[in-house]
Formats: sequence, structure tokens, C-alpha cells
Amino acid sequence: MKKMKTVELVHFSKEYETQLHSFELPEEQERFTALPKKITEIADGQYRIVILSENEPVGFFLLHATDRVKDYSENPRAMLLTVFSINHAHQGKGYAKQGMSLLREFVQKEFPDCNEIVLAVNHKNIPAQKLYIKVGFQDTGRRKIGKIGEQYIMALSL
Repeated sequence: MKKMKTVELVHFSKEYETQLHSFELPEEQERFTALPKKITEIADGQYRIVILSENEPVGFFLLHATDRVKDYSENPRAMLLTVFSINHAHQGKGYAKQGMSLLREFVQKEFPDCNEIVLAVNHKNIPAQKLYIKVGFQDTGRRKIGKIGEQYIMALSL
């Protein structure tokens, strides 16, 4: 059996920028997210998180502790997860599940005031829904209309 490579979550730093900017996704996936190279403006309360495997960026997402969270949760201690992606060249290797499995511990350590992570996933994005459920997210029953249709609001309690 092949040994799983070590995966970790880290805050963005300039050393990862070139590799993150080379991320590619098939069109059917890109419509549900934004590539790291498109995330140019970072507001106060937004945190770029990189999924590393053997010190190489394989995935990326944003965590928000901004007013935008209120659109998804009434919990004042919640954070919002957006633009999650795994570089196409690294898909199918378990990095999404490993990275999301580390989320709870990472957020508790880095953002100790946070006790919930919320996200919106498009109703047509079945692979992402399955991933989020596998790592402990639950459908809150709330819905939001996004740019390309209905989104399910999911939450992970910490």
C-alpha cells in the first residue's frame, strides 16, 4: 500500500505565490470556485490558507472573519470558508479530504475564538458536497442563491 504524503494547512506566504498562480482547474470545476491567482485583494479579516503536501501547495481556500459571515450564520464566532480548490494536477490523491480533515484542529489553534466554520456549496457540486459531509460538515437547511444557482449552507462545529 502506498504511504500517504504528509499534508498540512499553513497561512499563505509569498514563497507559495508562484505555485499557487499556476493552479488550473477544468471548466466544470472552476465555475464553482476561484483560482488562487484571482484572489488579489485581501481584506482585513480574510485569511489565505494553503494546503501543502511535502511543502508543495496542492490546495487553497479563504477563511473570512468579516461581516460577510453574517450572510451565512447568525453565530458571531463563526468563520466562512470560500474558494476551496485543489490544483487539477493533484486531484484524486486524497488532498482535499486530508486538508479538510485538518481544518477543525487548524482553526482551533489559529483562530481560538472561532467555534464554527460555515460554507456555501452549489447544489450541482455533488463531489464537494460529499467531501464536506465526509469531514463533518452538516447541511444547516439554509439556502442562498449564488451567481450560478442555489447553494446549500453547511456548518462544521468546532
